[in-house]
Amino acid sequence: MIKILFVCLGNICRSPTAEGVFRHKLNQAGIRDGYLGSIFLDSAGTGAWHVGSPPDRRSQEMALKYGVSLKDLRARKITRQDFSDYDYILGMDQENIRNMKAVCPPDHHHKISLIMDYAENCPGITEVPDPYSGGLEGFDRVFDIIDRGSAGLLKHIQAHHTL
Repeated sequence: MIKILFVCLGNICRSPTAEGVFRHKLNQAGIRDGYLGSIFLDSAGTGAWHVGSPPDRRSQEMALKYGVSLKDLRARKITRQDFSDYDYILGMDQENIRNMKAVCPPDHHHKISLIMDYAENCPGITEVPDPYSGGLEGFDRVFDIIDRGSAGLLKHIQAHHTL
């Protein structure tokens, strides 16, 4: 089983959106996720401000606009155990990467990367910006960026793993 963890700052905007979008793409490709599937997905934040909270309502609204549900997700903080449990740990921006590497055992640093490292057709976009302080247009932009990163990640997973 391949285990993928999406990480942002508070786990209420970008990382739950990435989890939901990637799950949607898996389902469209006929790939089952969860404990009984071939891929397990989760999301977390580097901070603990929102632990137990659902995704931001704006993230949920934007995801639903594109047919993706985030309603069952709840925020959590990344743990030291996550670094050994997950195969891919995908941050949304360089701040997330720095925060993770500061607490990650060195022998697991190779698992940490940006989701946009997998994106295709996104010249100049290397990070997923935090939309929290802005309006709905920022959440729409973030959804599009995550969708592109997720499409590339799916291609990578399909090319490098037997599903």
